[in-house]
Amino acid sequence: MYEVLLPVDSSEERGRAQVDATTALPHAEDSVKATVLHVFGDEETAEKTSVEQTQAGKVVVEDLRETGVAIETETRHGDPEEVIVKVAEERDVDMLVLGGRKRSPLGALVFGSVSQSVILDSERPVAVTGSGHAAE
Repeated sequence: MYEVLLPVDSSEERGRAQVDATTALPHAEDSVKATVLHVFGDEETAEKTSVEQTQAGKVVVEDLRETGVAIETETRHGDPEEVIVKVAEERDVDMLVLGGRKRSPLGALVFGSVSQSVILDSERPVAVTGSGHAAE
């Protein structure tokens, strides 16, 4: 079984791109297990809210189920960059599929990027999808 981690945020569009990248893997419906992760800022929300209770999480879970990919869901709290890398290590995933944002060079310099941090900190392969829209 090839295991992938899909950390989702609030964007349905990025979530759908993550699903597309996951289902494009060879024999995805037979050999891929996806963990859909949402990282909340506080512990109380993480304990009370499932991935499917977020709009993007609901879309990702439903779309993956329709394609036949095996899924699990998980919520955590804390710093998204750190938590994503930690969950990838704990679950010993084969790959991370991130929903990246397009940023202008200035936006990336000033605000940084969860995707950039995960790419630099993870020892696992990372695929970054895009939404097609620039964000400052």
